[in-house]
Amino acid sequence: MKERVTLYDTTLRDGAQTQGVDFSVEDKRVIAEALDRLGMDYVEGGWPGANPTDDAFFADPPHLNHARFTAFGMTKRSGRSAANDPGLAALLSSRASTLCLVGKSWDYQVDVALGISRNENIDNIAESVAAGVRAREVLFDAEHFFDGYRANPDYALTALKAAQDAGAAWLVLCDTNGGSLPEEVYRIASEVKSKLPFAQLGIHAHNDTEQAVAVSLAALRGGARQIQGTLNGLGERCGNANLCSILANLLLKEPYASQFETGVDGEALKQLTPVSRLLDEILNRAPNRHAAYVGPSAFAHKGGLHVAAVQKDPATYEHVRPEAVGNHRHILVSDQAGRSAIMARLAVLGIEIQPTDKRVGRLLEEVKSREYLGYAYDGAEASFELLARRALGQVPAYFTVESFRVMVERRHNAVGNLVTVSEAVVKVNAGGEVFHNVATGNGPVNALDHALRKDLGRYSSYLQDLRLVDYKVRILTGGTEAVTRVMIESADGAGNRWSTVGVSENIMDASFEALSDSICFKLYRDGAPPS
Repeated sequence: MKERVTLYDTTLRDGAQTQGVDFSVEDKRVIAEALDRLGMDYVEGGWPGANPTDDAFFADPPHLNHARFTAFGMTKRSGRSAANDPGLAALLSSRASTLCLVGKSWDYQVDVALGISRNENIDNIAESVAAGVRAREVLFDAEHFFDGYRANPDYALTALKAAQDAGAAWLVLCDTNGGSLPEEVYRIASEVKSKLPFAQLGIHAHNDTEQAVAVSLAALRGGARQIQGTLNGLGERCGNANLCSILANLLLKEPYASQFETGVDGEALKQLTPVSRLLDEILNRAPNRHAAYVGPSAFAHKGGLHVAAVQKDPATYEHVRPEAVGNHRHILVSDQAGRSAIMARLAVLGIEIQPTDKRVGRLLEEVKSREYLGYAYDGAEASFELLARRALGQVPAYFTVESFRVMVERRHNAVGNLVTVSEAVVKVNAGGEVFHNVATGNGPVNALDHALRKDLGRYSSYLQDLRLVDYKVRILTGGTEAVTRVMIESADGAGNRWSTVGVSENIMDASFEALSDSICFKLYRDGAPPS
């Protein structure tokens, strides 16, 4: 019979401590509901009393069908009773069904950071947990546990025992500094389990040695039955244990798949990639292309030898089926590609053509010659699709740009400050109508993008939700006459993303090519009529 492992997500609290991340109340609601649908057992909403956003979120919590909505906070401060501590009061008055209380388990932290006696710290833990369990389930997060256990195992265990005796349902061993290695975590978790055999142990690992997932699984083998982490490994410093990777490993990899079960089943696991991308979309950032299981390149194949083998049996170069985690296979086309790679990519695009068709050979040669000039289609699949479909006569000419001009001027504004102003003028023919578009931007490429899309007649409605989300420039050759490659990533309101490429000695020409491809790709994908 399989043992149950509970999954605790702290994206909305620990993940919110990531540099550059600032969730709104609505962001938190959307993420919490997605985590609930995925099958998380606990969703930690934040820290009531810490900031106005968390206060508003806990005042009107989301409706969760599966997960226990959890509030995080500290054990009471010294010199106050549990009944008169403001921080603890905010937790106890919240509408959360579970509380997670963090307390020190490392004597060094008690001596230096808290500056109180070690016995007083133990009393604070016991009194705080006891106050919480009168109304709801309480988890005790033993901060700096592994550092504390190495330095003074008796004191670290005393902290755990105080929480357990006070009624804590879970004792969470936290690798707060993220410096513990898997072998050591396995040893310590095993020892704790042997000394506290009736305790339910959890693991909260940080990723400062790039091993938070391995540390979490090591603790599981050592006796922990709750794993805490965040979506996409979000978190302070180097991040937390990545629940996307942990989930996939638990369900798809041995010995975990046959020994343990979670609240996430095989069908729910197919939502793993969409949920991962949802978080990135909310954060307005590109997904980590090389993330395990959920990254856009996790099942990408570029080399001709690999592609040929994958076409025969995906298991030759894939350790799991991409569909199992809601991802899909990418057959990349590059100067390393052969005919099999071209055919495989065309099949993915739904283009039916015989391998013996001369157009396939011509397309392969064009790809290789263009990549010699600096194009990179393995990272710009939308441009490759347009290239292939144009070669087969499948992409209409939606519009023609008759001319464009970009100006950058540095001048004094009305109050006398020096400012740089970018302006673009584009003359475009769409559907037989000629439009003269003028726009400004915070840079020449931004101005050109605005001008190109400002008015395209019948096509304007198709482009209302189009936005440029990433712009990369690479100088391919040195000198003032350098060849420049521009890669642009675009997105729409439905969360779709695609990349296009342009190459030229002139950076504006390269940018214009990539921008034009981006617009044409969206028009084609959305079924816009030909001009």
